[in-house]
Amino acid sequence: MNVRRNIIPFFLALTLSVCTATPGALAEMATWHLDKDHTTIGFAVKHMVVSRTQGKFLDYTGVVEMDAEAQEFKAIQATIQTQSIFTDHQKRDEHLRSPDFFDAATFPTMTYTMTSYKKTGETYTAVGNLTIKGVTKEITLVGTFNGVVQGPWGNTRAGFTAEGTLNRQDFGIQFNKLLDNGGFVVGNEVQLKLEVEVIKDKG
Repeated sequence: MNVRRNIIPFFLALTLSVCTATPGALAEMATWHLDKDHTTIGFAVKHMVVSRTQGKFLDYTGVVEMDAEAQEFKAIQATIQTQSIFTDHQKRDEHLRSPDFFDAATFPTMTYTMTSYKKTGETYTAVGNLTIKGVTKEITLVGTFNGVVQGPWGNTRAGFTAEGTLNRQDFGIQFNKLLDNGGFVVGNEVQLKLEVEVIKDKG
């Protein structure tokens, strides 16, 4: 009888300790949407070998499914309107929207879907499928999760920074002109630079 009296409190204490574990252990996956006012989908590409032209896309949507406290991700998806490309030069932007480059009239969107990721220290390496002009290729983005904050207007926000590269030729964007020195007017390698802020959906 004495043994039984000792065992029952032990199991009650064990159950209580499990139920009151760290908050991260109880956190769940939630849906977060891109905040367009505080997100930059940017890129840079060499121009005439000697410099880089930078630009960004102004119209896009995106969803992240993650457990922010545990810093675990289930899904990342984005849709970008190719018509919204912006390099601060009207004539160049019109050319980029033309069939020579994105052919925005025929392919109004490009999409990204993460397929896997791994974390090494504070660095995340995400692999995903990027579709441009109807061509889907795998790309790798490397970045950091910058944390979570409670905004002054009641929204919960999180931020990411990521970079990657792609070859535009892989996606059928082949327009170019050869320079006298043997280089090209537009480089083939495109650097991707992402600053992303997301807002947690209210349940």
